Amino acid sequence: MGTVSLKNVKKSYGSTAIVEDLSLDFPEGSFTVLVGPSGCGKSTTLRMIAGLETVSAGQVKINGKDVTDLDPKDRDVAMVFQNYALYPHLTVLENIAFPLRATKTPREEARQKSLSVAESLGLGHLTSRKPKDLSGGQQQRVAIGRAIIREPAVFLFDEPLSNLDAKLRVETRSELLALQRKLGVTSIYVTHDQEEAMTLSDRMVVMKDGKIVQLGSPLEVYTKPNSVFVATFVGSPKMTILRGMSDGQNFTHERGSQFKFPSDITGPVLLGVRPEEIALEPSNEGQGRIELIELLGPRAVITVSLGESSVVAVVEAQKLHNIFLGSRVSISFSTISAHLFSEDTQLRLN
Repeated sequence: MGTVSLKNVKKSYGSTAIVEDLSLDFPEGSFTVLVGPSGCGKSTTLRMIAGLETVSAGQVKINGKDVTDLDPKDRDVAMVFQNYALYPHLTVLENIAFPLRATKTPREEARQKSLSVAESLGLGHLTSRKPKDLSGGQQQRVAIGRAIIREPAVFLFDEPLSNLDAKLRVETRSELLALQRKLGVTSIYVTHDQEEAMTLSDRMVVMKDGKIVQLGSPLEVYTKPNSVFVATFVGSPKMTILRGMSDGQNFTHERGSQFKFPSDITGPVLLGVRPEEIALEPSNEGQGRIELIELLGPRAVITVSLGESSVVAVVEAQKLHNIFLGSRVSISFSTISAHLFSEDTQLRLN
């Protein structure tokens, strides 16, 4: 197992900064996910750790050793890419064993190690097949097997599940998490999928414009987002944000709707509420009107218009008998789980 440390790392192309002054430690055995929108610098950060991108400034350390200027092969890391990069003319067993060629491992020893890795990944019955004869999930597991057999200090994953369909992505995600827990290898995983990040990580690193905007456990990031950006990026459906005024006892939406909200914060604010914390009750005098109902099995996602704003709520499907398109509803929520953000800085206040 290994540790990774980034200190004041920067990456620029000419005058364009991709990653800015990033400092971050990855503890031994941890599973850290870098998450953020496209172009935020997460993949570039991963590639700098791997040595596939040069560092414009700063330092990369693995197991306490400065590897900033070392070639990828000298960093003791293994990387799994989005496109798997398997050799089409080699069998599953030969693909998994390929890294051992570089270390001149005896043929029989390499074969036995490859068989063991294949079995651990549920590929034992597929060892003689070529990549074209495998499903996307199976190809992904072969790519992981090729990384495992090197016994690296660090695993690096660059959106490895993005090419899979939704059902297979969920299944493979569970397999990957179980495998990392079993091996205990320090893992750094890049994704733009916040649900994937929440499910896999010990720690989430949310990035925006080449900077870290929040670092914490998935639960901490979800329940205590430190900005409007994090609040709306993490969570699906995303958090509802309403603009208005707080007088210490109530929040008054800019379109006039008022919600009881005791707080020591007064003045213009942004109010954030998670969809699952919002309750809807049919009422002819209600603040909102049902605009859209999306039924998702045992629950429904309901969009309620509130003037020119929208409120999104998640309710149990069995409670829909009095709620229908166009009907008016009263909106309420738990003040304990609501969030206040500064209108100016968009940072968390409460």
